[in-house]
Amino acid sequence: MVKKRKETKGFIKIISLFCNKIKPSVMITVHNFSKTNSIYNNFLAQLRDLKVQKDRMRFRRNLERLGEITAYEISKTLDYKTSDIYSPLGVAQMNILEQQPIIATILRAGLPLHQGFLNYFDNSDNCFISAYRKHTNNEDFDVEIEYLSSPSVDGKTVILTDPMIASGASMVLAYKALLSKGKPKHVHVVGVISSLEGINYVKRHMPANTTIWVGAIDEEMTAQSYIVPGLGDAGDLAFGEKMDY
Repeated sequence: MVKKRKETKGFIKIISLFCNKIKPSVMITVHNFSKTNSIYNNFLAQLRDLKVQKDRMRFRRNLERLGEITAYEISKTLDYKTSDIYSPLGVAQMNILEQQPIIATILRAGLPLHQGFLNYFDNSDNCFISAYRKHTNNEDFDVEIEYLSSPSVDGKTVILTDPMIASGASMVLAYKALLSKGKPKHVHVVGVISSLEGINYVKRHMPANTTIWVGAIDEEMTAQSYIVPGLGDAGDLAFGEKMDY
């Protein structure tokens, strides 16, 4: 299933193959890590730093670290059950996860962030969604989603990750693609940096059973939908520059 977003000098046109539109919601909670002092901010500062981000391995590892921190925070919101755990010396009652969440990632920039989540939710099912900017000229491009590899998400908690939430359209299109695999019980949208416009767009177009987690919200965005100050192209910084056709 293919969906496209056409952007021309700040104007966004979404072409969706779904007939039913998602109703806007104003009840979505946004968790912004930059509002609280924590080690998260150190790793995010290194991702932004022009000198530090030249080290690709360190860039990928910092994205992975932020995925791990966010996974820990999201784990506090999940459902648990009490189980008897047998040690060599006795029995301990402990609260453990009832069900592992499904980790869904928008390729390719989301892979290191995805790995961070998988380090903690190590028995989760995984979902991968292709999304890329197909440039038509220096200012215009389509965002295309062509491929989806996913288990059933019906009644499941889904963590949908992408390091950069620029206009927010890619996240919404990825969610719509997931609906072909069922209706999630809850969706956690995770980004490292978002524009204010992107946050507002996701809040308007995602259902009420959504929670947003971001490391920082930047005010500005260029005509090409790059967040300012942002950090640049996360995919290129993690894996190298790509050729645009």
